Amino acid sequence: MAFIFLDESGDLGFTKRKQNSSYFIVTILAVEDKRKVEKIVKKVHQSLRKHVKRLSGGILHCYKEKPVTRRRLLEFIVDTDVSIMAICLNKAKVYTNLQNEKHLLYNYVTNILLDRVMTKKLLKTKTSITLIAAKRETNKFLNENFTSYLKTQAKQNHNLPLEVIIRTPSEEKGLQAVDFVSWAIFKKYESKEDAYYRIIRKCVVEENMLFP
Repeated sequence: MAFIFLDESGDLGFTKRKQNSSYFIVTILAVEDKRKVEKIVKKVHQSLRKHVKRLSGGILHCYKEKPVTRRRLLEFIVDTDVSIMAICLNKAKVYTNLQNEKHLLYNYVTNILLDRVMTKKLLKTKTSITLIAAKRETNKFLNENFTSYLKTQAKQNHNLPLEVIIRTPSEEKGLQAVDFVSWAIFKKYESKEDAYYRIIRKCVVEENMLFP
């Protein structure tokens, strides 16, 4: 069995408010043995000072962490056998009808990434793949639609059974790792800062702009 951790950075707000990002990134972190990633997250968290660990609630959030913590986790990640794929949305170019159907847009982008993972045979397994996605919806119907859509597409297009699990970062440490990776890619586009991206670049198998 192989694992894919999925997270995003930025937002899907399409107004011109300052707090809305210009780009939206969906990122996949693929790994054969998820325990290696979990150990990295645990190791980095344990290295934090006691009062910082207490404030964190046991969870690493990239945008909240100090640069030294960000660099440390990303450097550990690239020394592990992982592969990274990402899709970047230039939100200014997204069609109006998709702007009004954000959950459909998210499902569509995620399926494109999964299709690329399977087409490029990013994971060596010939059995099932487990996708663990960071929980972003509280609506049960939208979550069920997300999981059903991805499982159906994987079966129809690649004849591969796909298990889709939605979890919080506290439930799955691998989601904390992909949060750091996604944030590093996001900073490259949103702020034109690529210092963190350069750390992970050798593990980035594919990175595409959707609606360029």
